[in-house]
Amino acid sequence: MNRSPCTQPIARAETAPDAPPAGRFLPAVLSVAGQDYRIVDLPGVFGEQDYLRLPVVLRLLLENAVRCMHGAEREAAVAALRAWLDAGSSQAEIAFQPGRVLMHDTTSTPALVDIAAMRDALAEAGADPALLHPVLPVDVSVDHSLAVEAYALPDAAGRNMAHEIRRNRERYRFLRWAAQALHGVHINPPGTGIMHTINLEQLATVVRVEGEQDPSGAPPWLVPDMMIGTDSHTPMINGIGVLGWGVGGLEAQTVMFGLPTMLRIPDVVGVELTGALRPGVLATDLALVATQRLRALGVAGDFVEFFGPGVSTLAAGERAVVANMAPEYGATTGYFPVDAAVLDYLRATGRAEDHVARVQAYARRAGIWFDPGARPRYSRSIRIDLDSVGMHVAGPRRPQDLHGYGDVPGLLAALDRDTAVDGVQAAPAASAPQATSPALPRFPVAIAAITSCTNTSDPGLLMAAGLLARKARARGLRVPPWVKTSLGPGSPAAASYLRRAGLMDDLSAVGFDIVGYGCTTCIGNSGPLPAAVAAAAAAGRAHPVAMLSGNRNFPGRIHPDLDLGFLMSPPLVVAYALAGDAGVDLSTAALGRDADGRPVRLRELWPTREEVAACLRQGLDPADYRRDFTIARRNPLWHALDAPASPRFPWDPASTQLRRPPFAAVDAGSQLGRYTAYPLLVLGDDITTDHISPASAIPPDSLVADFLVERGEDRHDLNVFASRRGNWEVMMRAAFHSKTLVNRLCPGAPVAHTLHVPSGEILPIWEAARRYEREGHAVVLVAGERYGTGSSRDWAAKGQRLLGVRAVLASSFERIHRSNLIGMGILPLILPPDASPDALALAAGDRLEIDAPPGSLRPRADVEVVLHRADGRAQRHTARAAVETGLEIQLLEDGGVIPMILRRTLGAAGR
Repeated sequence: MNRSPCTQPIARAETAPDAPPAGRFLPAVLSVAGQDYRIVDLPGVFGEQDYLRLPVVLRLLLENAVRCMHGAEREAAVAALRAWLDAGSSQAEIAFQPGRVLMHDTTSTPALVDIAAMRDALAEAGADPALLHPVLPVDVSVDHSLAVEAYALPDAAGRNMAHEIRRNRERYRFLRWAAQALHGVHINPPGTGIMHTINLEQLATVVRVEGEQDPSGAPPWLVPDMMIGTDSHTPMINGIGVLGWGVGGLEAQTVMFGLPTMLRIPDVVGVELTGALRPGVLATDLALVATQRLRALGVAGDFVEFFGPGVSTLAAGERAVVANMAPEYGATTGYFPVDAAVLDYLRATGRAEDHVARVQAYARRAGIWFDPGARPRYSRSIRIDLDSVGMHVAGPRRPQDLHGYGDVPGLLAALDRDTAVDGVQAAPAASAPQATSPALPRFPVAIAAITSCTNTSDPGLLMAAGLLARKARARGLRVPPWVKTSLGPGSPAAASYLRRAGLMDDLSAVGFDIVGYGCTTCIGNSGPLPAAVAAAAAAGRAHPVAMLSGNRNFPGRIHPDLDLGFLMSPPLVVAYALAGDAGVDLSTAALGRDADGRPVRLRELWPTREEVAACLRQGLDPADYRRDFTIARRNPLWHALDAPASPRFPWDPASTQLRRPPFAAVDAGSQLGRYTAYPLLVLGDDITTDHISPASAIPPDSLVADFLVERGEDRHDLNVFASRRGNWEVMMRAAFHSKTLVNRLCPGAPVAHTLHVPSGEILPIWEAARRYEREGHAVVLVAGERYGTGSSRDWAAKGQRLLGVRAVLASSFERIHRSNLIGMGILPLILPPDASPDALALAAGDRLEIDAPPGSLRPRADVEVVLHRADGRAQRHTARAAVETGLEIQLLEDGGVIPMILRRTLGAAGR
C-alpha cells in the first residue's frame, strides 16, 4: 500500500510549558511476532492518566490528529482534546482524515457522475481530466438496487438478479467505466452482499499495516482502521471497534480528493450496559430500546460510546446490530471498543491469526482495549440494564417508537378509531387467520421481510429465524397467500451456514427463500404488493402492514402504498408472516392451528439460546466468508457488461439514466447574499430524505413516469427512483414526490405540487421553481423539527439546489442532511423556538428576507430573518446558521463542494 500523508515521518515538536516533554510526537515501536511497527505513542502524547479518562472514540481522534496533522495545528488539536476533559464539550474544530471510503451503488452513482462531469469541466478549461481521481481507496458495493420481484421460490435469487442487471445495465456499465478510469475505485458486484456486511466480513481490518519499511530502516506503520461511508448506517462497523460514520456523498467527495473532514470535537454520550439479556431476548430488542432511549435523550450530532460490564456479555455480531441503529437514535457513532469478542469475530470470519495478533497487540499498547470496569469522562451518560430488555417492536411509522410486541393490536385499533382507509368503515379483525382462507383481515401482513444490514449480518439472528421456521414447519403451519415473504441476507456466506445448520429448507418451507443479497425491502425495493392486498387496500377494505427486520419504517419508504410498518427481530418476522394478521396479539393468541387442530402459540416456537448456539456451532465455518464472497464476485452477468475505456465518460444525450449535471461547473456561484424570497414549500416535522428524494418504485401514474415514457421508457417497468440518480432531470422532477408529504402552502394539492404565489396557480414543484427563476424571484424552504431525517442522500440536497432553494429554515436538522445542504451551497438556518412553521403560520404572499452575504458568515452565527407579511407587516427573528466549521463557510462561499474541488484542481494544474 502506498504511504498516505498521515504516515509521513512525525517530526519533533515544540511543547507548551505544562505539556509532556518535547519529542512526545516521535513514533514508538511495537513488536508483534518478531516484526517491528511504528505507532503513535498515545499515552506518551497525552499523559497516561488523562489519556485513559478520554472516551475511546476521542483517543482514536487523537491518534488521527497526531499522525495526520503537523506543527501548530497538531498542538492545537491535542490542547483542544485536553480541554475537552475539563468541560466534557468543545467548540474547537479538528481535522479527521479517514483511511478509506465506502459507498453503495445509488450514492456512488451520483458521486461518480459528478466526477465524470468535473473531468469534462477540467478538459474544457484546458486541463488534463485524468488529474482528477480519488487519493483514498474507495470501495463501492452494488447492493441498493435489488428488488423483490420473485419470492417464495427456490430460484428467486437468480430471477431477481436477472431483473436487476437488465434494468440497471446502463448504470452498471458506468460503474465499470469508473473503476477503470479512476484510480483506487473498486466495485463489489451485485450478489456480494450489503455494503455494511461486506465492511464487517471483508474490508475492515480494525488495525491495519500501512506503508513499507523505509530505506532508512524505519518499520511500517500500524494504525487504527478508520473510515467514512456514504450511508448513514456506516456506524455498524463500530460494533467491531472500527471508528467510522456516515457522511453525505458530497462530503465524501471532499475526502476522496484529499481534504480532511472537519468536525467540531463532539460531545460523547456514554451508554453504560449492565447485566445480561434474558433468554429469548435478542440483539434487535436491545437495538430498539437503545434507539428509543437515545432519541428521547437527544444525541443528534453526538458520538455515542458503550461501556460497562454488560458490553462483555454481547457477541460482536450483537454489538453491530446496536451500532447499526446510530442514525435512528440520531448519533454519529455507536461505538464498542476492541476486546476478545472482536478477536473472536475476526477469527470466525476467516481473518488470519497473525492479523488477529496485531489487532490485540496494538489495541492493548495504544490503550484502546476495552476495560469493562473503566468509566471514562463523558459529556452525558445513561444506563441500560440488559436484564430489563424485553421483546419489542418499533413503529408503526418511526423507528424510535418502541412497543412490546403484544401492543401491536391496540396500536392498530387506535389508528382505526382515528382514521378509516379512504373513508370506509373498518372491517372486524380476525382473531387468527387460516392459511387457506381467502378473506383478508383488516390489517393484513402484506410484507414480511427478513431484510437489511441491521439484523441479517448477525448469524445468530438468522439462525433464530430458521429455528422458528423449523418448529412451525413441524407443526404444519403455512404462510397465508396474501403475505409477501422474503429473506435478503447481508452476506452470501449466510446460505452456506444456514444450509450446514439444516435450516435453509425449513425457511424455504414457510416462504422465506433467499431473494438475493442486498438491501431489498428495507430501502424500498420491495417490489409489487400481492394482488389481493393491493385490491383490498384500494377498495378501503384493508389497511396493509409491513413487518420487517430493517431499520426504517417511515410511511411510504418500504412501499409507496404502505404507511404502516413495524421493525422487529428476524424470528418475529417469521411469526407475523405465519399469522398473516398484524392485528393478532402474538403474546397470547395462536399463530394458527396445526394438522390436528391444536392452536400453535409463539412461545412454543420461540428458539432457546442453547438451540441458537448449537446451530452456530454446527453451521459456521470461517472458510465460507472468503470463498463465498470470491464466488459472488465472479458474477457472470456483471462481467459480461462492456464499459467505455476512456478518461472521459461518453454521455448519451438520449439516456434516461445518466446525464451530465449542470451544477458540475467551476462558476456555479455562491447562494449567500441579502435577498427576499418566497417559500417554495412550507413543511412540518420529521421530513425525511425519503420525502425529499424518494428511492422507492416510480409510480406509473406520476409526472416522473410521464417524463420517462415520453423518452421511450415502459410505464410499467420504470425501476426505482434510486436507479435514476445519474439523471438530474428525472431527480429534479422527483424532488418531494411523496404521498405522505403535506405542503402547508397548499395542503390539498396533488403529489409534488406547490403554489406559485405571484400567479396563484398550483404547479408541479419544478415548474413553479423554474417560473420563480425566470421572474427573478429567490426561493427558500421552511420546515419543522428533524428536517432531513433518514438516509444520507445527497440528492435530497442536489434536488433542492436544482429547484433554486438558497436557504432552508428549519427548527432543527439531522446531521448528514445539514452537511449535504452545505455541500450544495445551500445555507441551513435554525429557526428560534418562537418561529417554528406552526408559529409563523406562513400564508400565500408572505416572503422571507435573509441577511447572509458572503464574508459575513461565521460558524453558528446569528442571521437576521425578516418575515414580510402579504398585508405589509414585518416580523424580525434571529436564526442561527447551522454551520459548524470554517471549511463549511468556505464551501458556502465557493458555491459548494464541486466548485471548490474544481478550483483547487485547476490551481494545482496552474490554470
